[in-house]
Amino acid sequence: MFKKIAVGISGGVDSSVAALLLKRANYKVEGVFMRNWDSNYEVGSCSDEKDFEDASFVCRKLDIPLHRVHFIKEYWNDVFTVLLKEYETGLTPNPDILCNRYIKFDSFFEHCRNNLGVDAIATGHYANTSFGPFLENYLENEGVKLLRPVDKHKDQTFFLSQVKQFSLRKCMFPIANLMKSEVRDLARKEGLLPVADKKDSTGICFIGKRRFKDFIDDYIQARKGNFIDIDTGQVVGEHSGIHKWTVGQRCNLANWRHAYFIYKKDLDTNNIYVVSGTSHPALWNNICISDKPHWINEVPQELNDNNVLNCTFRFQHTKPLEPCRIVNNPEGLTIILNNSLRALTEGQFACFYRGDECLGSAKIKHVCHNLVY
Repeated sequence: MFKKIAVGISGGVDSSVAALLLKRANYKVEGVFMRNWDSNYEVGSCSDEKDFEDASFVCRKLDIPLHRVHFIKEYWNDVFTVLLKEYETGLTPNPDILCNRYIKFDSFFEHCRNNLGVDAIATGHYANTSFGPFLENYLENEGVKLLRPVDKHKDQTFFLSQVKQFSLRKCMFPIANLMKSEVRDLARKEGLLPVADKKDSTGICFIGKRRFKDFIDDYIQARKGNFIDIDTGQVVGEHSGIHKWTVGQRCNLANWRHAYFIYKKDLDTNNIYVVSGTSHPALWNNICISDKPHWINEVPQELNDNNVLNCTFRFQHTKPLEPCRIVNNPEGLTIILNNSLRALTEGQFACFYRGDECLGSAKIKHVCHNLVY
């Protein structure tokens, strides 16, 4: 059923080995390099020229064609403008989750289906599905589940937790059953030396070597405000914009004995409330409210029955999974954690798991603070 596959080639080792494994499995493979940011016209810089050179080398070595496609307009409209709006309103967004939902598993997916005539797409994400790494268990009349990969340390299902069922059904994750070290070993053995030991990309690529605070100033007007200690009510410093700070972040304020950390941002006054010490109890909370969730396969039966869903939770992909209870509310979900977590952040995504299945996610809209100040 699946013969012709388009694989997203980023110029990194993971997507390169994904292409290698598809080629070894005798699929007709088309490589596709995506460019999502135009550094010629907008402030910012991206390493995509060097990445394209590496992607070209890999495709020549594997003897597969490489197509270069631009999703600059789509990225600007569906990801970057959303990111700016959320920063302006005091939230801390996650551009990687938005990029996967709207670009890699929507614009890219549709482009490959409509213009390359492929049967499915593939990526180098560390993830798996109930249909298998190569869709070997595909069922036409059954929904697909998103599953964690073998390498739990590199698990990227958090970033895929908003992907639509329609595109996930026709997506392969060839490196699902490999550890990162095995991926690099395969690249070396195949002679893919430019990417075999290439450093993993982190952060937002187009910011380049600039500090985020300097980059974002080109798009959001700075508004000064005060840092206020919640315990004393004292002004302890001045900031140049709430969009530059996130909950739990350290703010380097001179002339104070203890380090201060961001507790809460006040849009009305443009002030930021801070606490002294990284372990201050105000930074630890166990209840938050989300907007409407995106369930990858189907709404969990427990919620359909108006009961409590017991599952696990994370809002940062590197953090351990935490037990929680979830109930419906008129606006979305109420999430009650068994243990308090540090710096639950509005604008981030709450991602839900049951065993190795990633059920979906929802954006955190309100954190229920346990402190009166």
